[in-house]
Amino acid sequence: MDALLRFRRPRSLARPSPNRARRERLASGFALTLALLLVAACASPSAPSTVPSAASGSIGPAATATAAASPVAAATFPLTVTDDEGTSVEIKAAPQRIVSLTPATTEILFALGLGDRIVAKVEDPASYPAAAARIPNVAKFGSVDVEKIVGLEADLVIAGGNTFTPPEAIAQLRSLKVPTVVVYAPTIDKVFADIELTGLAAGKAQPARELADSMRADFDLVSKAMAGQPKPKVFYEIDATGAIYGPADKSFLAEMIRLAGGDPITTGSPDKFDIPVERLIDADPTIILLGDAAYGVSAADVAARPGWNVISAVRTKTIRPIDDIVVTRPGPRITSGLRSLAAAIHPDVALPSPAP
Repeated sequence: MDALLRFRRPRSLARPSPNRARRERLASGFALTLALLLVAACASPSAPSTVPSAASGSIGPAATATAAASPVAAATFPLTVTDDEGTSVEIKAAPQRIVSLTPATTEILFALGLGDRIVAKVEDPASYPAAAARIPNVAKFGSVDVEKIVGLEADLVIAGGNTFTPPEAIAQLRSLKVPTVVVYAPTIDKVFADIELTGLAAGKAQPARELADSMRADFDLVSKAMAGQPKPKVFYEIDATGAIYGPADKSFLAEMIRLAGGDPITTGSPDKFDIPVERLIDADPTIILLGDAAYGVSAADVAARPGWNVISAVRTKTIRPIDDIVVTRPGPRITSGLRSLAAAIHPDVALPSPAP
């Protein structure tokens, strides 16, 4: 996890290798069975509320009809949430000093009005909003400065699953009694659920639910607008470093392309993001979207690749750049990503205004 979180390959030795990291984040968690979240009804002041996984089939014996109808708004501190790896995490009070270890989490917290509570974050070359760039970094792909996090007296850490945040760092933080919630969204539904989970853990449950509901409504608007359109075969190029990388069969990127009115060409694997060139040529995309355009890849580069001249998108010059960050980062801007995809796949179709 942000599409995505680990970002691009270097164009020189002086730069990090973010795109390889992002591919790994996308790929590694599809083997997990991730729990959806419900919230328990308020417990007594001395006992934490509990947020069990959906698998439990219950929101707790003290649940009322009102709490069941609006579960995210029901919990108060202290509470225990169940994260995306099935771990129960106790949070004793509304967090005031939060560490965000995924770029998407940083964006979610800002969208919930909690930017001033973020005391540190993961390194992000595409920080958003602009104010996020001023927050100190305590992590980068593959490493976390646990000592700094503890020194900052963090009362909540939100980490990335699928090894985006090293598991040993998560274990160390928990051993030091730092509440650490792990999020990972392999599907669109989980993107929305993780926004709600982040808000719940950070003390903004109702605003997070309202944000997620607004995003769901906008997704519905776009998907309905695209429902009657032809479905061109679309290949979304994540990267072309050493191999060609595109959407795995069960990735939320493939879901996004379908909702945007395209027929995604995928890798043939539920969780692998490299696609054999032969498979891609046989699939014959009519549209190629360049998620790596911002990193120097052009339509001319694609057309010049050996054997690609037989692909329909190359012959018709239907190769279009796209803003990969908004498409693949599982945060509040993913609705803009869906609209960008729809506009790139069906540029002649007018989209309805976003949901209020």
